[in-house]
Amino acid sequence: MTHSALVDSAAGDDPAVGLRAVRSLRELADRLESLQVARARQLGWSWQEVAEALGVSKQAVHKKHGRSK
Repeated sequence: MTHSALVDSAAGDDPAVGLRAVRSLRELADRLESLQVARARQLGWSWQEVAEALGVSKQAVHKKHGRSK
């Protein structure tokens, strides 16, 4: 299913379909976040810089992603 189709499904009338689409979008966002945080850290970004880009606290981003670095 394409990303556009997921968005369309999430906005549809059937809650079962919509909620499955929301779950899929959340999983996709989590994977993308992990990839980009890892890349930022490889490029020398501080935890503070990553946190600011994500709009969260430094502690939150370090707790979620710190184990991979």
